[in-house]
Amino acid sequence: MVDFSWERQAREKGFAAVCGIDEAGRGPLAGPVYAAAVILPDGLLLPGLNDSKKLTEKKRELLFDEICAEAVAYGIGYATEQEIDEVNILQATYLAMARAVEALPVPAAYALVDGNRMPPLSIPGETIVKGDGCCASIAAASILAKVSRDRVMKEMDSVYPQYQFAKHKGYGTKLHRELLQQYGPCPIHRRSFLKKILGDSHE
Repeated sequence: MVDFSWERQAREKGFAAVCGIDEAGRGPLAGPVYAAAVILPDGLLLPGLNDSKKLTEKKRELLFDEICAEAVAYGIGYATEQEIDEVNILQATYLAMARAVEALPVPAAYALVDGNRMPPLSIPGETIVKGDGCCASIAAASILAKVSRDRVMKEMDSVYPQYQFAKHKGYGTKLHRELLQQYGPCPIHRRSFLKKILGDSHE
């Protein structure tokens, strides 16, 4: 059940503006990793708000627009595939999260972060395992991050049509792996993720 209990606990500690943070795209073989930070008005009713992975694409798109319209503030950040290869996916995810916080037009005082590892942020916070399924602002952040990334991968589909990015969004599906074997990597593939799939033949 998604609710505002975590945000209220943080406010009771004296933090006025509490943001939820989540990422999208840690696992794919191609494209950037995205993160979002969202400050919601307390008790905002967004029917269907949930972990983005549990929603249909159509519902995510609808909620994306509602969250952007109703949020006190939101920020979206990403790290490129080059940064992922340079610093590793965990550090790149931290970069994306920090950029999302910095992009907030209204500064947050405290962060609720999905997962069990706290990124180095400019504000204090805490982690919540499976937070995208229980904490309203994290669920909202998961939707903004997921939709933002999916939109970029759809754009990449028209730049590199042979990989069919609109279908799999860069994830390592059977289709994507077969197309990688056929065409080799393109500029938005994460080279550090491909070694096991392609061996050294496409280095």
